[in-house]
Amino acid sequence: MRYNTALTIAGSDPSGGAGLQADLKTFSALGVYGTTVIVAVVDENTAGVYGVHPIPVDFVRGQIHSVLDDIGADAVKIGMLHDSELIRTVLATLNEYPTVTNIVLDPVMVATSGDPLLLPEAVVTLRDELIPRARVITPNLPEASMLLGRTIDHSDQLEDAARELSKLSGSRVSVMLKAGHLSDNRLTDIFYNAETDRSLKLSSPRVDTVNTHGTGCTLSSAIASYLALGADLDTAATKAKDYIASAIAAGAKYDIGHGHGPVHHFWCAWK
Repeated sequence: MRYNTALTIAGSDPSGGAGLQADLKTFSALGVYGTTVIVAVVDENTAGVYGVHPIPVDFVRGQIHSVLDDIGADAVKIGMLHDSELIRTVLATLNEYPTVTNIVLDPVMVATSGDPLLLPEAVVTLRDELIPRARVITPNLPEASMLLGRTIDHSDQLEDAARELSKLSGSRVSVMLKAGHLSDNRLTDIFYNAETDRSLKLSSPRVDTVNTHGTGCTLSSAIASYLALGADLDTAATKAKDYIASAIAAGAKYDIGHGHGPVHHFWCAWK
């Protein structure tokens, strides 16, 4: 027997709701063996981000080699990469493993608290160099706006924006465009499958809760989990949407921390 495996390349969140901690929880909840490459140690809790301590890029490269040379990965989720040097290091190292194709990139630029997590010059590097290597990207509306250079803030814009994001820098990457920043009563994300040239509208009820810390990390790692388990793109996106919607709804019942609490990653297992 072998595990289905997923690797997260991300920063650490000591409060446990986002970053690689959220990724590992999601992998585990969905039946996938998780491995990690730590790119930064973040001083963070539910109320905000207070500091970022980057890991040297040579050490990041070494971690990727150690995991992929030994265990491998059926899917890779990439989270917060804070500068251009790190982005290029991760890209160059992954390019040494051409069979690793299920790459899900969460283009993390701003924390739930509003704190910036990506240096401005790195946005161009992310857009032009790393996105073309990914199979799926999962931007929210502010991130999509930064990548496209114009404001995306209405539901009528989402499908066209997802298609445009797919074609950035000549790439044909699939896009899960998240609608959480809209004020609609239902959250209708758009998944554009670049491999079939078709879009899905994935809808769930809006939950009145402040417990949204790590929702982006969790959704992207859920997509990676389902890809690691062998699902096709549409199935992975649909199941991941269902998983995060249930995790938000279940997490709304809890009181953790003084800011944006986490979602409930193990809603389907804990009683």
